[in-house]
Amino acid sequence: MHTDAPLTTLTTLTDAETQGLDAHWRALNYLSACQLYLRDNPLLTEPLRPEHIKPRLLGHWGTVPGLGLVYTHLNRLVRARGRDALCVWGPGHGAAAVLAGAWLEGTYGELEPDRSRDAAGMLRLFRDFSQPGGVPSHTAPGVPGSIQEGGELGYSLAHAYGAAFDNPDLLVCAVVGDGEAETGPLAASWHADKFLDPVHDGAVLPVLHLNGYKIANPTVLSRIPEDELDALLRGYGHEPLYVTATPGSDPADVHRAMAAAFDGALDRIERYQREAREGGKEAREGAGPRRPWPMVVLRAPKGWTGPHEVDGKQIEDTWRAHQIPVSGVREDPEKLGELERWLRSYRPEELFDDDGRPREHVLECVPEGDRRLGASPHANGGRLLRELPLPALEEHAVPVEAHGRGTHEPTRALGGLLRELMSATEGRRDFRLFGPDETDSNHLQDVYDATPRTWQARQLEGDEHLGPHGRVLEVLSEHLCQGWLEGYLLTGRHGLFASYEAFAHVVDSMAGQHVKWLHSAREVAWRRPVASLNYLLTSHAWRQDHNGFSHQDPGFIDHVMNKSPEVVRVYLPPDTNTLLAVADHVLRTRDTVNVVVAGKQPCFDWLGLEEARAHCARGLGVWDWAGTERHGQEPDVVLACAGDVPTQETLAASALLREHLPGLSVRVVNVVDIARLMPLTAHPHGLPDAEFDAVFTRDRPVVFAYHGYPWLIHRLAYRRAGGSATGPLHVRGYREMGTTTTPFDMVVRNDLDRYRLVMDVIDRTPGLATRATAVRQRMEDMRTRHRSWIREHGTDMPEVAGWTWSGPEEESGATHT
Repeated sequence: MHTDAPLTTLTTLTDAETQGLDAHWRALNYLSACQLYLRDNPLLTEPLRPEHIKPRLLGHWGTVPGLGLVYTHLNRLVRARGRDALCVWGPGHGAAAVLAGAWLEGTYGELEPDRSRDAAGMLRLFRDFSQPGGVPSHTAPGVPGSIQEGGELGYSLAHAYGAAFDNPDLLVCAVVGDGEAETGPLAASWHADKFLDPVHDGAVLPVLHLNGYKIANPTVLSRIPEDELDALLRGYGHEPLYVTATPGSDPADVHRAMAAAFDGALDRIERYQREAREGGKEAREGAGPRRPWPMVVLRAPKGWTGPHEVDGKQIEDTWRAHQIPVSGVREDPEKLGELERWLRSYRPEELFDDDGRPREHVLECVPEGDRRLGASPHANGGRLLRELPLPALEEHAVPVEAHGRGTHEPTRALGGLLRELMSATEGRRDFRLFGPDETDSNHLQDVYDATPRTWQARQLEGDEHLGPHGRVLEVLSEHLCQGWLEGYLLTGRHGLFASYEAFAHVVDSMAGQHVKWLHSAREVAWRRPVASLNYLLTSHAWRQDHNGFSHQDPGFIDHVMNKSPEVVRVYLPPDTNTLLAVADHVLRTRDTVNVVVAGKQPCFDWLGLEEARAHCARGLGVWDWAGTERHGQEPDVVLACAGDVPTQETLAASALLREHLPGLSVRVVNVVDIARLMPLTAHPHGLPDAEFDAVFTRDRPVVFAYHGYPWLIHRLAYRRAGGSATGPLHVRGYREMGTTTTPFDMVVRNDLDRYRLVMDVIDRTPGLATRATAVRQRMEDMRTRHRSWIREHGTDMPEVAGWTWSGPEEESGATHT
């Protein structure tokens, strides 16, 4: 690895500058501590009394002073260098410090007028913190300058790199807590520097905050030897700078060390970017040796500047400082006195005037306007969002002369659309494709005609589609892909995450957190809508020719559908043109999480483009060309389906019923948006009862072939007239019968095959069981023949492998336009 001279910068702070930084930091600490405790007497103009204390003390203190130090010095750096900056606060329990910083700089009062920079606004800041009707103790959407919820750890560094991609002028500081550093997602995130392009991307400055403890245990990185920690960080591609504070450290020394570290890091960052952007072709193309990016290791006591000892037990620099360092203050006069001595130690009378406004020297380090950390438009990405120049679908749609006449690979057609979208956004660079090493496997590789995969590490002969400036991001960590995309979206850009369906479960928790963020952000008036998080789940459960049971799990849909209905959407396009119409829709949406499940194998083309658009707009619809219902009469049975393979089996079952039971009136319903099965009162996309009954009838049996676990459909539709598990709705779907086998054997194993569906119709249509005994037996015989055939031949029966759709319109000579 290339190494430069040791990273050192001689930063000389004047005494006045040092005192100003310390005043800002003390103000942050005072405001943070008071948020935990006070509901009155904000400036301590009188002795503390029990009624000044909140009845319930909630929040976290331990990480706050370290975060405040970063806030103070990042302010100084931004102001001195004129840089646009964003800070990602990994230790989200430290929201009190971030709120205090936003209040001090004035951003909070601008966004929320009752948090004005005076005594009244200060009191509101204190009273609302971690209280009913107020703000949570984590860095939630209501915290200015934040782009992540702090309740679940591990995502800060991935979010920071996502924010930096395609933001060449942005400095993203990522504060990584040492407890957070023990998580799997964070461990993978250290590798993100291999994907950062110094030409087109901004810079990420990680600050590893070592305060020694988690809730009740020491942290790994704080206890390993210094040389081992240094070797680890250098092995990840960083050059660390160390700032160390102890309970007895002179604050002036800490400020000087912190200023030197930040200046030295930014000197190196600016040099790297300048050389890459202004150098020769070798520098611009990343052909030279990759250089280590700087980072800061801040070792500071947990609960720093707080009470050192309470009840004879050490608090500061121990795990006991994690939450409320002094409890019982309303009941115990001695504890109340301890709290008052602690709060007065920050000398608030030096920091605020009689009206509660910060004194001038406290704000000397604070930047102005949108460069304030709380005001950064990058932390409110909807301010920067632009509409995507989406290609015309007509250029990518497949021709459909008649329903089911031809076949195409849906994701390959989508790959062509994404290729054109990548080309259209090349100059503005605000769209990216993310995935865990599966772009080729998922048949999206046409996108490489417009942009390669981004790669900053060494390349070897035989490598394909790698380049330092690419906008396809692939790394075999679903956590990292998800985190990158979230950071990219929340800072005002667009993207798509393509994954094998089964392994979307890896990011179940991250998806849930993002849904919570979007749900909460909708309730914050000043948060602007951001582009939706779009999943494309392919290589799905029903077609795993190279894999098996481990790759067969459609349950991500269930996970998502349990989340906030205002935010989540799930789409199951049955063919190529419908996938294109769905993709065009979801890429235009805002503030939602869209899950699109589509196959990559050839499937029948059921709908022309205009039909597909209308079908997607409805979310579900009757395919009258696929059924045999008589005009003006209710059908005898409804065959419903959702998903590409279930749709094929349903239409094959419809054809069998038309052949063997020509007098039966069959209605075929296809569902693209499964939320349409819910009542309108339960989901914005739900169908009113009257419309639901018009499609599915009130009392006729419904045999529903579904892509995923069948009980989800029962749960979504259980309030309907016939929607209970004991009513006329009967659902077939995936039931954990997976293996490596033929495509048709997968549906047979899970009782989703066409013959089983015909048997279900016979069993559930009143009066049909006795009249259609021979037909039912013939269907059972075909299932038996299938099992014998695949064991002998290793392929599906000719009746299945060579099946094509021939509907009533083809039999009558009608054509589809």
